[in-house]
Amino acid sequence: MSFIKALGFPVLGILLAVADSVAAADVVIIVSAQNPATTLSRNDVSNIFLGKTNRFPNGAQAVPIDQPEGSTQRLEFYRDISNKQPAEIRAHWSKMIFTGRGQPPRVASDDEQVKNTLAAQPGGIGYIDPAAVDARVKPLMVQ
Repeated sequence: MSFIKALGFPVLGILLAVADSVAAADVVIIVSAQNPATTLSRNDVSNIFLGKTNRFPNGAQAVPIDQPEGSTQRLEFYRDISNKQPAEIRAHWSKMIFTGRGQPPRVASDDEQVKNTLAAQPGGIGYIDPAAVDARVKPLMVQ
């Protein structure tokens, strides 16, 4: 406890934030290597993938690419980014489609297809296993 007191609350907050991002490292949110974005808020990412916006904060078009329904990456992504379960995501998109307010993201078959799609579409955004990151894509820092 004296160690924590010596660090002070600001440093403790930073340590907790780093620990949280490490714990959530089961998937990494990526964009094309040509995309200028480097950081997005969790809310921005959630809004893009739930069809609430189709733009990055800088105004550039954002095209979300999902993983297959039932995949580990998709389950972890939506749990971490939007705190929603698969049934909630399906209900959300059913409502969006029924009301004509949007269509769900295009679905890639796996990490490799996500990377190929983003390499060909600089406005794309997706998520993959951290071990699959290569030079075609870059991870975003999510705050």
